[in-house]
Amino acid sequence: METINIISIISIAFLGSFGHCIGMCGGIVLAYSTIKIEPTSSKVSKSIAHLLYSLGRVLTYSTLGAIFGYLGSVATFDNTTNGTLLIVAGVAMILAGLSLMGRLKFLTLIEHNFSSSALYKATFKRVLNSKSNSSFFMLGMLNGLLPCGFVYFFAITAASTADPLYGALVMAIFGLSTIPAMFSFGFLASLFSATNFRNMMVSLSAFVVLVYGGVTIYKGYDRVTTEEKTHKACH
Repeated sequence: METINIISIISIAFLGSFGHCIGMCGGIVLAYSTIKIEPTSSKVSKSIAHLLYSLGRVLTYSTLGAIFGYLGSVATFDNTTNGTLLIVAGVAMILAGLSLMGRLKFLTLIEHNFSSSALYKATFKRVLNSKSNSSFFMLGMLNGLLPCGFVYFFAITAASTADPLYGALVMAIFGLSTIPAMFSFGFLASLFSATNFRNMMVSLSAFVVLVYGGVTIYKGYDRVTTEEKTHKACH
């Protein structure tokens, strides 16, 4: 993986977590903070709970990344296929950026209501009502399975690496980069829910997303054209 890709992933995930991720998962953080954490708990105890929740999300994301990286390795036979995956990822990222700016409802449309399934609801409720430390980790793992436009994009990016290890790394970096916002949200909910602050972070995220989407499309196009030139040269 190139350094610029890692920096881009961190930037998009970090900025996006203050806007989209808090909007999507902030309710869950508030719910478990109220139900599972006692008001009299020490700051250390609360911090451990929030950290375990976030690490649970990261584990799920990393597992998904490895799966998609493997699927990408099976599907990727040449630069044309790999380049096509990058172009798809880039287009999805641009649509996500426009969605963050309020120009499209792309993220809303692709975030299907998986959480409404009976099995998921029952498991989620059981874990939410438990107060063991392991239940915070399990809750994070369940949260990682919730439909999310950002997760979909990075899953496509993971597939484009055509490698389970790099796919897992892409998703792990994504998950780790969202921890600062989600970890802090439980302590500073009023700050992150402030309209001006959140709008600023969403705008920054949208800009980075659009730029990265354009760069990704260019890289995909470059791979496809390189493969075509190589093919013509061989004939």
